[in-house]
Amino acid sequence: MKKIKCIIVDDEPVAREILESHLAKIESMELAGSCKNAMEAFHLISTQDIDLLFLDINMPEISGLSLAKSINKNIKIIFTTAYREYAIDGFDLQAVDYLLKPISFERLLQGVNKFYNESVHVQQAPEQKIIAETNESFFVRSDRKMVKINCDEILYIESMADYIRIFLKTKNVVTRETISSIEGKLPQQDFMRVHRSFIVAKNSIDSFTSEYVEIGKKQIPISRSYRTEVLNRLEN
Repeated sequence: MKKIKCIIVDDEPVAREILESHLAKIESMELAGSCKNAMEAFHLISTQDIDLLFLDINMPEISGLSLAKSINKNIKIIFTTAYREYAIDGFDLQAVDYLLKPISFERLLQGVNKFYNESVHVQQAPEQKIIAETNESFFVRSDRKMVKINCDEILYIESMADYIRIFLKTKNVVTRETISSIEGKLPQQDFMRVHRSFIVAKNSIDSFTSEYVEIGKKQIPISRSYRTEVLNRLEN
């Protein structure tokens, strides 16, 4: 399968980091660059053959809409934004898809599959579509050794400054990693980011409100930026 060469364009570091983590799970995607503004994207587009842009709309100086109007029409666009009201403008530019932040892995994968179906004229069975790799376990460094973490043992993960604590069914493991790097190792259909500092295992949630999820006696907050996506996933 031909690799899809893509670029992320977003002025928010956290938004870029989330997309980078999602795209790393899709074998068919090749990330050519992650840009914080339109000028950086222009440079990459002029020096490489790019297939797809993940493009934020509301950026300073040159907006995502302005960038989309100025590039080669053979480069497809998936808009990424926190503002639903831009959707009409985005689709007027024949965007492949329009993703509202915070963007879950499942929703991004839908957009990528839509791009693939529209752009690659090859007959294939449904099971041959772009499929993300899922991990059953991974290793982290803790107490000067590499410790195996089984994903089905995880209850939730909490970020604490330069460290994260992984709460398992039988023990806790502390490691010096970022929560986003750990998020990239998890099977996204089984886990969800509910807060900048928390990832939870869906199967471990005992109850929830619009403000928090409960795992055992622990109430884990749902932040405003993740609330819509979290509640949609839990209610559906």
